[in-house]
Amino acid sequence: MGQGEASARGTSMEGDCLSCIKYLMFVFNFLIFLGGSFLLGVGVWVLVDPTGFREIVAANPLLFTGVYIVLGMGGMLFLLGFLGCCGAIKENKCLLLFFFMLILLIFLAELAAAILAFIFREHLTREYFTKELKRHYQGVNNTDVFTSTWNAIMNTFDCCGVNSPEDFKDSLFRLINPDHVVPEACCHRANQAGDMSYISREQCLSGNMMFRNNKGCYSSVVDYFELYIYVAGALAIVVLTIELFAMVFAMCLFRGIQ
Repeated sequence: MGQGEASARGTSMEGDCLSCIKYLMFVFNFLIFLGGSFLLGVGVWVLVDPTGFREIVAANPLLFTGVYIVLGMGGMLFLLGFLGCCGAIKENKCLLLFFFMLILLIFLAELAAAILAFIFREHLTREYFTKELKRHYQGVNNTDVFTSTWNAIMNTFDCCGVNSPEDFKDSLFRLINPDHVVPEACCHRANQAGDMSYISREQCLSGNMMFRNNKGCYSSVVDYFELYIYVAGALAIVVLTIELFAMVFAMCLFRGIQ
């Protein structure tokens, strides 16, 4: 009789534990589902917005790429949250297994990205960017992705070159534009809202330091994103931890379902 009671008590505790895991998984994945829905909504709104915001994004390659990254992340989180919620609340082993495999794939992809970033870290140096700028930057060319991306960076961060305007010496840009010392994107712009015209454009292009941006883009971008880099690193650690717990919970629930 004592053994039967102990066995029943153990079974009851196991059931309570699985029930707790089940509802924790549901709440956790419901939040992921809401986050994914929000990102999808923002991405779609920006792409179809009739008020002109779409044209602003389309004119800036960085923003344009960012919108599709937001859409991709939103779609992935939406699917992940949906599978987790349905698998947990319905105690469906097939959905839980699919959820586990999807989380595992994401985890392995993030791990591979971290390894590749470590291996190719030398490609993030000033020297590498300077060499690429000299070899490929053309000036005013909206059809060349490399050139238009650099123009967007220099316009966004009010900078010039990787280290300074001197980076354009002995470059492809100078071969194509022998009369210009720096590209148009390096020139100072008018301060009025909505006014994208350049101040003393001809003097800037001829090399006058008073009318151009003299700070390099490498320093400008690093200074701007310095705080975000630390925040992103902390978030990456949190996300990886959550993914590990999600995989453990999903497998525990999968094995506990009779």
